[in-house]
Amino acid sequence: MSADDYCRQRAGASGSSLHYSVLFLPPAPRHAIVALHAYWQQLRDAVDGASDPAIAGAQLAWWRTEVERLYADVPQHPVTQALARHRDIGGITQQGLLQVVDGMHMVIGASRFADAAALARHCRLAAGSIAEMTAGLCGMREAATADYARALGEGLQIVHILRELGEDARRGRIRIPLEDMAQFGVDPADMLAGRYVDGFVPLMRCEAQRARDAFAEAARLLPPAAARAQQPGRIMAAIHAALLDELERDGFRVLHQRVALTPLRKLAIAWRTRMASQPRPR
Repeated sequence: MSADDYCRQRAGASGSSLHYSVLFLPPAPRHAIVALHAYWQQLRDAVDGASDPAIAGAQLAWWRTEVERLYADVPQHPVTQALARHRDIGGITQQGLLQVVDGMHMVIGASRFADAAALARHCRLAAGSIAEMTAGLCGMREAATADYARALGEGLQIVHILRELGEDARRGRIRIPLEDMAQFGVDPADMLAGRYVDGFVPLMRCEAQRARDAFAEAARLLPPAAARAQQPGRIMAAIHAALLDELERDGFRVLHQRVALTPLRKLAIAWRTRMASQPRPR
């Protein structure tokens, strides 16, 4: 199995949101973006798959060293070997890859975010860095596009957190700001036990609005001239916005189930988003 095939199995399999986000790209940037997201998936698995925080920390330390090996041209893992093949496209940076490690460190064990600022920092490091490097792989020419990508990553990560709330709770993890939980009267113990208390849905609506605000900010910051080049991020945002709507329609019953969009619906969203950025005939 080639390094690119490994990455596609880890992050870009048919039916995934990423698959449809990069569906219309040429092979080189498509493979590079899939490798970048496979890297994110490996780090996520390092944190989620270890019951002992010390083991999770050790695995993230290994990945930090592996990034250093990547930039010393001696990568060991198939994901970093794939990243090495695509570094010449531009966009993938050592700093960005290490920022993802820092973001994942913030959720090891039973870590809690005190407030919205802590949540935003996690989102910008863990997902905004990936979104910014993805934007670079798509040909980032305007400085404002980097700001767009960071806001996009924040929105994407919040939607991911809301969808994975039940799985997080079963791991003893809460990524909703404690300040927000206190405001709506939701005790962490209730969330960890999977109880839908009175303030739960209003709390979820508050967090969902954070994601929508981040997507709106990303759309505002994206230079019109970059809209076509940044199609993968725009498709990903549209898919996650639709998923957020689905979570809300379902009453945010996320503590006991995982909501997902069908592949056909993702394809339809991807196609509509692509067509919206095509130049109109004169």
